Amino acid sequence: MADDLGDEWWENQPAGAASSPEASDGEGGGDTEMTQKETVPDPALSKKTKQPKECFLIQPKETNKDATKTRKRRKKKITDILAKSEPKPGTPEDLQKLMKDYYSSNRSVIELEELNIPDSCFLKSNDLTHSLSSYLKEICPKWVKLRKSHSEKKSVLMLIICSSAIRALELIRSVTAFRGDSKVMKLFAKHIKVQEQVKLLEKRVVHLGVGTPGRIKELVKQGGLNLNPLKFLVFDWNWRDQKLRRMMDIPEIRKEVFELLEMGVLNLCKSESLKLGLF
Repeated sequence: MADDLGDEWWENQPAGAASSPEASDGEGGGDTEMTQKETVPDPALSKKTKQPKECFLIQPKETNKDATKTRKRRKKKITDILAKSEPKPGTPEDLQKLMKDYYSSNRSVIELEELNIPDSCFLKSNDLTHSLSSYLKEICPKWVKLRKSHSEKKSVLMLIICSSAIRALELIRSVTAFRGDSKVMKLFAKHIKVQEQVKLLEKRVVHLGVGTPGRIKELVKQGGLNLNPLKFLVFDWNWRDQKLRRMMDIPEIRKEVFELLEMGVLNLCKSESLKLGLF
């Protein structure tokens, strides 16, 4: 009886009602989809989450300018080398070597031999303990007698050669104890014209000249200074300027010194009438 009623109920239901269980399943599926949508994280929120990142340090590329600057910094200057080195007194061998190095490129072997200065021509060198006056007294003990016998104009008995006019003035002041009544003349180019110096040499007797090789060479060339009566030629060899350069470390001075030596000084040395000193 109950089965008959159930069959009648199913038969009397509208056609759409038979699908109600499926519809109910569909509605249940919709709820599941909504639940899944709620559980899935929002992409926008996930972007806000900070993830740990690795850091890489990128070194800048070295440009040519930077490389040049680096090389310049590493390059040692002559002042740095000289500042660390102990001062050594000049020797005759130093002068001989400088002359050979200077002339080796344009002179033959025979010509280089002719430039050799006899050892007997050199006086005792300064051992860096002397003042200029004490050194001159040692190498020329008979200076007073020598200067009294000198009466020839346009000449000097002693020449002191240095690198600059300022240094020449310092040397003139420091030679006071040695000079006595000797007539001393400035032989450099600063504020003094060549013709003025020529006239002064023609008018009076001068015993001692202090100056630069360039001006002395010019006076010899113009006939204002005769080197034949010269007895002593002293180089201000060991003194260094603010850049720690000696006079022979300066290319221009070195060139003028060698040219002056060839203008009669070497011949006087070989004839043993002239003596060289390195102060």
